[in-house]
This record gives sequence, C-alpha cells and structure tokens, in this order.
Amino acid sequence: MTGKGFEGVIGKTFEESEAWWPPLSTAPEGAPNVVVVLLDDVGYAQLGCYGSDIATPTFDRLAAGGLRFSSFHTTALCSPTRACLLTGRNHHANGMGRIVEFSSGFPGYDATIPPEHGYLSQILSRSHYATFAVGKWHLTPAHEMAPGGPRDHWPTRKGFDRFYGFLAGETDQYHPDLVADGQQVWPPRTPAEGYHLTEDLADRAVAMVGDLRAYSPTKPFLLWFAPGACHAPHQAPPDFIERYRGAFDHGWDAWRDQVFERQVASGLLPPGTELSERPSWVPAWSTLSDDERRLYARMMEVYAGFLTHTDAQVGRVLDHLERLGELEDTVVLVMSDNGASAEGGPGGSFNEAFFFNFVPERLEENLARIDDLGGPNANNHYPWGWAWAGNTPLKRFKRDTHEGGVTDPLIVHWPARIGSPGETRHQYVHAVDVLPTLLDLIGVEPPTEIEGVTQAPFDGASFAAAIADGEAPPPRTTQYYEMLGSRAIYHDGWKAVVFHPPALMTYDGTDAGRRSFDDDIWELYHVANDFSEVHDLAAQEPGKLQELQELWWQEAERNQVLPLNNQPGRFGDRRFRRDRYVYQAGVGSIPESMAPNLRNRPWSMAASITVPGDGPCDGILVGHGGSSGGYALHLSGRRLQYVNNLLGADITTITAEVELPAGAVVVRATFTPTGRLQGDLELWYGDVPVGRGHIAATTPLTYGVEPFSVGEQRMTPIVPGLVGRAALPAGVLDAVVIEAVGPPHRDPEAEQRAALAIQ
Repeated sequence: MTGKGFEGVIGKTFEESEAWWPPLSTAPEGAPNVVVVLLDDVGYAQLGCYGSDIATPTFDRLAAGGLRFSSFHTTALCSPTRACLLTGRNHHANGMGRIVEFSSGFPGYDATIPPEHGYLSQILSRSHYATFAVGKWHLTPAHEMAPGGPRDHWPTRKGFDRFYGFLAGETDQYHPDLVADGQQVWPPRTPAEGYHLTEDLADRAVAMVGDLRAYSPTKPFLLWFAPGACHAPHQAPPDFIERYRGAFDHGWDAWRDQVFERQVASGLLPPGTELSERPSWVPAWSTLSDDERRLYARMMEVYAGFLTHTDAQVGRVLDHLERLGELEDTVVLVMSDNGASAEGGPGGSFNEAFFFNFVPERLEENLARIDDLGGPNANNHYPWGWAWAGNTPLKRFKRDTHEGGVTDPLIVHWPARIGSPGETRHQYVHAVDVLPTLLDLIGVEPPTEIEGVTQAPFDGASFAAAIADGEAPPPRTTQYYEMLGSRAIYHDGWKAVVFHPPALMTYDGTDAGRRSFDDDIWELYHVANDFSEVHDLAAQEPGKLQELQELWWQEAERNQVLPLNNQPGRFGDRRFRRDRYVYQAGVGSIPESMAPNLRNRPWSMAASITVPGDGPCDGILVGHGGSSGGYALHLSGRRLQYVNNLLGADITTITAEVELPAGAVVVRATFTPTGRLQGDLELWYGDVPVGRGHIAATTPLTYGVEPFSVGEQRMTPIVPGLVGRAALPAGVLDAVVIEAVGPPHRDPEAEQRAALAIQ
C-alpha cells in the first residue's frame, strides 16, 4: 500500500518498506540570479557613465562591462514606475496612476494593483527562485501601511520571501521608519554610532544572500534593491560630502555644458542631439548673489556625496556576489524611477517641511545652517537649477511628461551573456518592458494564472533582442504618458506632449495648470531626430499632431486613464477618517493619511496612565512628526507637557504647573482655536486644570513622512532632548483617546502639493 503521491513501498515494518522522497523543486536549468537596483529621483545625466563628473565607479563599471540604454522611459513618478517594473503593465491599468497617497475611487487611481497583474517576484517564486526586497516599497495603499491593517499589498504577500526597508515614499536616512518582513523594527544603531540607512540596506542584502547560500549553494535569487537614494532628504556621511568641496562652484549652467560635451563624446546621445535651452524659471548662475551661489553649491555637494555613497553601497553588494563567484552569471539592472526632482523649489531647502507647508524659507536662515546640510538634523533638498542640469540635455523634471521627467538611466550587466560590453543601445524602451525582458532572458514562460487568478496580458514587450543586437528593432512603437494632468504619447519616432500640472505646481509662470483640458497647448516633436525636444513642430505638422492626440485618447481609454484631473488632493480616500480614536499602549507608527487630523479644529487628548511612586516616568504619550515639525504630549520631570514644533524653527512648550500624583490618573490636553492655525491649549489632571498657554502658529498642512505614534517616537526627535525612542517605562501608559470636534481645516490644492513632494 502506498500513500497519495508516494512512490516508495510501505510494508508492515521498516525493513519491508522502501523510502522515497519527492525531488526538490529547481529553477530552470542555468537560471541566473537577478539584481534590480532601482535608484530614486536620479536624473538622466547624474551617473558618471551618463556624462556626470559625480563619482559613481560601481555604476560606471557595470556600464563598461554591460550596456547602457540612452532611451529608457518611466512614468515620471515613483509608485507608478515601480508598478510598471514589477508587473509589466501600464501604471493606470495597475490602478497606480498616482502615488499611493493620492488614491481615488476610480479604477486607474485606486492604488490597488489587481491580482490579475502578477508581480515579477510571484512569477520567479513559482519558478523556484528565492526572492528578496530591500529598501523602498511604496506600492502599498496608504490605509494598509498602518501596522494593524491588512497586509495584502506588502512585499511578503506579493511573492517576496523576505523584506527589509520602508513602505512610504521617503524616509530619513539616519532615523528611518523600518519594516522587517511584516513587522516594524528599529534601526540597529543610532546616528551617533555611525548609522546610515543605505549602509544598513546593503548589510541586509548581503546577509539575505548569505542565508540563502547557507541553505542552498545553487538556488538562484531575485534581489530587488531599492534604496531611498537619492530622494530628499539628501543625507550622507560627512567624508563623502567633503570630497566635493568646491566641485560645483562654477554653477549649473557651466556644469550642464560640460556634461553635454561628455555625453556627445561618449556616444550616449543619438547623433544630432541638441542641448535644450535654459528655461526662464531657472536663473542663470551668474545672476545669483554670492551667498546664493555658496549655499546652492553646497547643496549640490551634499547631493553628490549622497549619490557616491549610494554607489559605494551597491558596490558592496556586488563585491559580495563577486567573492561568491556569482557576479558573472547575475543579471544586474540599474535604473531610476523618474527624472531629477525639482521639489526643492528655486532656492532649495534646509527643511523641506517649509516647502510642503507653503512657508517661505529665508536665505539667511539656511546659510546659518549650511554646515548641517546632509546631516541627521537636516531635511534638505537642492534648488531646481541642479535638477534641470541633472536631466541634461532634456527639458523639465520629475512629474512632467516631457523627456526630463520620463527619460532615465538604464544599465544592463550580464557578462555571461552580453558579448559586446561597453556599448550603448538607442532603442526606445519603457519600464513595462523590463519584466517581459527578464523572463525572456531567464527562460521563464509567463504564467496563465497566479494563485488561481487568470493573468492579464503584459503591456510590455521583451527587449532581449536589443540587448543582443544594437540594430534590433525596439520592443514598441507606441507608449502613452499621463501624470497629474500632464500628458504625452510616443508613436513611431514622434511625440506629442502637453504640460498641464496641478495648479499650485505650475512653476513656469503660465496658466497651464488652470486651463481646461480642452484648452491645452500641445507640442509636437520628431524625437527620432530631436531627442531633447528642442524643435516644436506643432504649427508645421497639424495633421500629425491631431493623429497623435487621437491616439492618446484611445490609449487613455484602454488603460483606465480617464477621468482626467490635475487636482488629486480633492479626491483622496477618506474612508478611514473618524473623529474619535482610541489607542492602546504599544501602537506602532501610523502614516499621516490614517492618523488623527487635528489641524485648525478643536480637539482633546486623554491618556490613562499609572504614575509610579518613585522613579522616572518620562516619555512620549502621543506624538506626530519629528524634528522638522510636529507635536508631542509627553511626560517630563513627572509633569505633563505639550510641545508644538513649528517646522523645526519655533518650539512652544506648555508645562503643567504641578507634578503628577502617584497612582492612576487621566491626563488631558485640550485645544481651542482662536484664529486660523492658532489657539489656546490647556493641560488637565483629571478635571483639574494644571497649565495653559497660547500656540501662535500650528503646522498648516503636513508633518511629512514622520508618523503618528503612541508611547514612543519612531523617527527624528519631535522635542529637542527626547532622542531615540523616548519610550515610556512599562506599565505607565494604558490607553489614549483623541477626539476631534468640527470640520477640519482643509486646503486640497495645498495638500496635493505637500503629498506630491513626499514620494
């Protein structure tokens, strides 16, 4: 007698039986490892092998031993590009027409990738790969990011065996909000002990590969390595920044000219490419004051140090594979998710929270903190002049559908199979083509179903032929674009494009963001001969323009782009908002979209605590935000305190006049508005008032990615002196009740600007 599926023999005794084991599952014969390095906000011209003088020896080595693509395209924004890369489907078809924080109740914008769009990780896992995701994710709907919510769209539910990184669009490099697999965790070291997130991510990637090799010496793996670099805040160890001292004093105009010369000389650009002109909204470097030049050059030095530091950490991972003897047969892809970011505005920022909240920064204040740029106390971003230069020779930036927003570096390295290292490929490819290409290279057939769900066809197509042959046809002749109202379509060497941003993001001085879509001004370029969109042919070729416009509408309908809108802040998901919140002690970090909205409305916080008879009881009761701005209700010196941190620049502390009584007590804080974004705050022990003060200015819009938490702080210190977790001693806090009264103050246009900058 044999058991079901058992091919041995089962007798009465062990001696009369024959054991049998099912064969171990294996990947396709000769299947290579796959490493995808996804950089963040790195522009077309910022890697050394794409014309920059920023030191990126790891990426340059990969390009020299592999291929660089000159015409790789993305969606212009973070979450949408990541969805394209991992599923092979267009971003609106994935429901990812925006970043996850801007979801809305329409199919193309609900931030919920459907199950019929399986992930690369799910496909390779079925093909017996080990799968690791390290770094930034940003594909989980905002309401799933809270630790108590569902995890349907966390990496470990989407085919990744292991995950270490952060779920949101950005984090602090020195005080990140981290997740390991399905649980929130703390960084292993402090900034004072030399901690930096990108180094930590490289450590984890190496450890995951090491764990795998201890289990199996041959099982192939997928490593999705997505550091938060070089998204703001730009932060790096001082020695990496200092090596660039004085390197950018000549300014963005001269730097861009030099980059373009190197791009042309290296054969990166198609023949005949022209350098697009400096736009009117970017000032000439020569017109800036001495103080402005000194500050802006330093901001670029910090960015360059951040990029070089990132290159070094990727190098550590690849060096580990080389020591294992596996780099030769590992497919390595390096790319960026969109063009360089202009979210630092015209003058850059020491603390981006000013920009998010529409509060102007003063040059004098930023100069006073110039030596802190790039360190653990800064939340900095460079001016958009450097972003413009970082996209050389292209026009516009991240979020725009002109080439500066959607054209990015792509390096493909696979020594075992690439027979012409160091060459450049000029074929037009898109992020949706990456997954089909990897399956083609590995030899894996796309599955017809995953977890019982029939799979939809890919929108992408393999460009494996282009990897093998520089003269091979491109994988596609048509690709649509839409991002926050701006649109474009590429077809057969032509491109029609229109700039129609959110109204408050219209940086070029026009009314483009406030026009109706019917009044848009479309441009037309023959990009086969005009890579950098210098010669607008809309007036000379009206028939061609109309043809492409009609094609755009067809593609828009097919891919769930409609309804068009450039005001995503008006249509967010409000299903999880409420006016009363009850939290138990030990709640992890909660993103702003799920946290209590207390801005410019009456509210109360009540915490049930037990005060020990002696000994310390200091720590955070409730906090939201960090050193760049936020609030905290906390215990200090056995007294209740409330701190309002306005953008890290103005801190108001209201302290109880008497110490806490020992034993059980309910402490409260109540806020009564006395005007827009200001009000009176009272502190209570039970029903007894113990302190009162006036808050002249509260944070208008957002605390950024710094989360809401109970019983501890998750990232940077909200209150100076409360470093680290600032956790209450065990047993002090029982529960917190927060009640918000009346309609919250809302400014949808301003909210969308804030959210757009934090991704």
